[in-house]
Amino acid sequence: MTVPRQRWQIAPFNPELTARISRETGLPPLLAQVLINRGVHSPEAARVYRNPESQTLPSPQEEFKDLAASAALLAQAITEGARIAICGDYDADGMTSTALLLRAFRRLGGRADYAIPSRMTDGYGINERIVREFAEEGVGLIVTVDNGIAAYDPIALAVELGLTVIITDHHDLPEKLPPAQGILNPKLLSPQSPYRSLAGVGVAYILAVTVAQKLGKLEGLTEQLLELCTLGTIADLARLTGVNRRWLRRGLRLLPQSQITGVQALIQVAGIDQQQTALKPDDIGFKLGPRINAMGRIGDPQTVIELLTTEDEGVALERAMICEAVNKRRQELCDQIEREALILIEDTPIPWRRERVLVVVHPGWHHGVIGIVASRLVERYGAPVFIATTEEEGRLIRGSARGIDEFNVFEALVSCRDVFTKFGGHPAAGGFTLPAERLEEFKRRLGEFARSCLEPEHLKPLLTLDGEAQFQELSFELLAQIDALQPWGMGNPAPIFWSRNIRVKEQQQVGKDRRHLRLLLADPADTVQVKAMAWSWGDYFPLPSPLDVAYRLESNTYRGETTLQLNLEGVRLPLQTGDFQFQGRRYRYSFNPQQEELRLQNDRGLVLSLQSGAEEGLLGADRRSAQRVNLGQSPYRELIRQAQALLGKA
Repeated sequence: MTVPRQRWQIAPFNPELTARISRETGLPPLLAQVLINRGVHSPEAARVYRNPESQTLPSPQEEFKDLAASAALLAQAITEGARIAICGDYDADGMTSTALLLRAFRRLGGRADYAIPSRMTDGYGINERIVREFAEEGVGLIVTVDNGIAAYDPIALAVELGLTVIITDHHDLPEKLPPAQGILNPKLLSPQSPYRSLAGVGVAYILAVTVAQKLGKLEGLTEQLLELCTLGTIADLARLTGVNRRWLRRGLRLLPQSQITGVQALIQVAGIDQQQTALKPDDIGFKLGPRINAMGRIGDPQTVIELLTTEDEGVALERAMICEAVNKRRQELCDQIEREALILIEDTPIPWRRERVLVVVHPGWHHGVIGIVASRLVERYGAPVFIATTEEEGRLIRGSARGIDEFNVFEALVSCRDVFTKFGGHPAAGGFTLPAERLEEFKRRLGEFARSCLEPEHLKPLLTLDGEAQFQELSFELLAQIDALQPWGMGNPAPIFWSRNIRVKEQQQVGKDRRHLRLLLADPADTVQVKAMAWSWGDYFPLPSPLDVAYRLESNTYRGETTLQLNLEGVRLPLQTGDFQFQGRRYRYSFNPQQEELRLQNDRGLVLSLQSGAEEGLLGADRRSAQRVNLGQSPYRELIRQAQALLGKA
């Protein structure tokens, strides 16, 4: 019997603040704790969190210093009939941004067209080839969406050729900004700005609305643009904080009865219930978003632009079906590459635990989807993953990277920058290209970087839990209260609760290749039973009992009957705990049999943490401030022996 290797991080419980927030909001203590974990510590913050539209927002023109001038340039170009070109990106954010501005400018009477660079031949962002083609076609004004902030040379060329350039982007700022006539990027704003978390499509939305206001033609346009903004923001995994929560709450209500023909078609082929009052972020994150993103990864982004701009129902359905077919092909490619990667990792074997980073390289993999596989491997192994394939007959290696909380991908790439012919990224993800002959050097230096910032205990998937729940607390009323706090997403995750000493009454493998587990769980007294699903946990069958379980609360409708269901996120063998006296001081011990970790906490809050058989441990109030100590020295040696005797391990 095995269980997933995980690190559980349980949010600290503050009973006084929890009681206060519960009293002020009317929410049960369990959800009051969730609000506290999301940074809500006052009645005003709780009011805004529960009703984002009650927040007083500054005008976007006050925040984005180039917004008024950029809107004036576009309004003038539309009025004068000048050609406008939009340069987008091939991901969902870039494609929805492109479609949003196309719909807006054309609706406002503008002559607008677009270009999206090829993922396979051009790489990310506007380039000099695209700029020259725009100039040759008589374009007067370029708007970049979801790219451009780091494209100094192409933007400089456009200005030199007499083109006006407006950059709308949300990526990190370079040392030197391009010489565009207007730059709209939330990274230029104060960290406290409610607009700081905008995705590229959110910036495009602000620009389009401002231009429409300037021309006096906003009526009937806002809702369509907000739908696209909602799609792109969630699909891009933007943080659902600040203005994003406000806009998306409204946008999710619009989408079931979308005014955009192509969105209606995409919802239809994705099998999403259009009778619900609002889409959930997961409907976009796991259904609509992947179908859009697949076209940028292994298909033609033009299909998505046509889908999101057409008014013809037949064209919309045809394009949606293409997205569906390409997404199925994307899923097959990902599954195939993942299987091959797992064989390489386990059979080679790749010494990722020693190196503290997992590097997997194999010829023939499709570059457009290896980033997805990297994310899957991070979830499986809990280590940073750099996955790559070969190009140009094996002379070049091109890859993608995904990190964990304690590992900054961009800093890792910078530490190896002279090895690459091209690289880029941010703390959580990145991309890179290098000559094949420098692969071993890259692996060695990457391992050195990983060992400098990671400890062995970091190499387990991290699960962050909101609080402990009793099965008696789980109800449809609680689920409705959770749903009322939507939207959940990046930066504002759906709550995960945990319950201890849960009995596994029934379990069976289900689904294709018996990949999933369907379970019936019961509380320790066997008074409350709840159904549960553990997706992709077939390898852990049968699970032992009892267990501590971590889960999201959901509902499941089958043959007309709706029941509560737990979506399992993690399990662990129950901790062994107790209290004892040592040298006149009271201690509490807890032993995690899954991680073989013993924790001893004294009455002053100091914790001694050690792994079984280790010669050193960590001593401190928390892991970040803890100091290493020699466990063979007194009094640690005697303290540990007494605790082990109580555990029966002396």
